Amino acid sequence: MVHRCFWVPEDDELYRAYHDHEWGRPVADDVRLFEKICLEGFQAGLSWRTILAKRENFRRAFAGFDFRAVAEFGPADIERLVTDAGIVRHRGKIAATINNARRALEVVDEFGSLAVYFWRFEPDPATRPFRLDPATLRTMSIRPESEALAKDLRKRGWKFIGPTTAYAFMQAMGLVNDHENDCFAREEVQAEREAFVVPT
Repeated sequence: MVHRCFWVPEDDELYRAYHDHEWGRPVADDVRLFEKICLEGFQAGLSWRTILAKRENFRRAFAGFDFRAVAEFGPADIERLVTDAGIVRHRGKIAATINNARRALEVVDEFGSLAVYFWRFEPDPATRPFRLDPATLRTMSIRPESEALAKDLRKRGWKFIGPTTAYAFMQAMGLVNDHENDCFAREEVQAEREAFVVPT
């Protein structure tokens, strides 16, 4: 039997595919990074399974998470989106996504890309736990680096991003490898991280 991280339901094909092929693998693509941090904001108060099931609808609704396009959304787009049953119809989160797209443009102006900005918060490997098991991972929803990222984003005017959201983003986008030691994907992800060129 293939061993996966404790949070993956064995009978959920969508979740298994996400865990096996996406979660924790390093990402340097700005659109994917923007999509993920927005979807983590939409997840607040909900399950990631709910968001994952609606991800294609979110992509359709938000121009594929091309933040340059989303930054041009206006009041009519907000009204359109709050009636879209395919996504989470939370006015505040929808408005925050448009706001964050505009803030993303500012980050790109300053750093050259979102990837360069976000990867500045990659934790020092020496500070990471030696062994990752379910008990350890349950204590790691917030880390100093995610607090620093959330604080900096808030200072820059981003909305709906706290330290827990920031750490979930870091886990998913490969800034850390939080696959359990016994998870089959851990070594694969670690190899990808070692081959990954951190954007500068």
